[in-house]
Amino acid sequence: MAVSTIITVGRQYGSGGRYVARLLAEKLGIPFYDKELLAEVAKDSGFNEDLLQEHDEKNTRNFLFSMMGSGQTLGDTGSMYLDMPLNHRIFLAQFDTIRRIAGQGPCVIVGRCADYLLRDQPKVLNVFIKADREERIRRIVEYYGADALRAEEMIKKSDKQRASYYNYYATGTWGDVNNYDLCVDTGALGIVGAVDLIAACVDIMERNDKDKDPKVW
Repeated sequence: MAVSTIITVGRQYGSGGRYVARLLAEKLGIPFYDKELLAEVAKDSGFNEDLLQEHDEKNTRNFLFSMMGSGQTLGDTGSMYLDMPLNHRIFLAQFDTIRRIAGQGPCVIVGRCADYLLRDQPKVLNVFIKADREERIRRIVEYYGADALRAEEMIKKSDKQRASYYNYYATGTWGDVNNYDLCVDTGALGIVGAVDLIAACVDIMERNDKDKDPKVW
């Protein structure tokens, strides 16, 4: 189906969120950005892609990020950022690229505070993918070959890293249901079920935009 909605996807580690997002993009026939986003940032900013990977979704230093609310971009205010630490400039370059990509049309963007960054944009569906710990451990053991103890450590480390990044730069709480339009449990629904549910929500948003909800008195 032809869509005009941008979907952002936050995810717990081991929930299958990236896989859900990729299959969703394929189902809807729209671009998908996870690690692919780094190549776009590299083209836009000139940063080396390996360097971007090193800093990806990592809150490595404290940074007063109040200029995010100004709507300014790295491209038109680059002189403001010349004295900033490297990781701060990388964050800003990534955010500028997310804005550019979203401005080009419907797509699926995984993580990287995209829900917060695009909070004032129309036609955005913010999704969070979760699963209970046992299901996440099972998935990591199956797909990455780790033992259960190692899988538990990977979950703690990755979720802590993503939460730290989001909670600082988005000035919110990672995983808080109030930040999202839809929370999906892949343990309960499975990967395909999660994709179908999100696609159905996109369809509802598209139809509501055309027809609008009737008044309820």
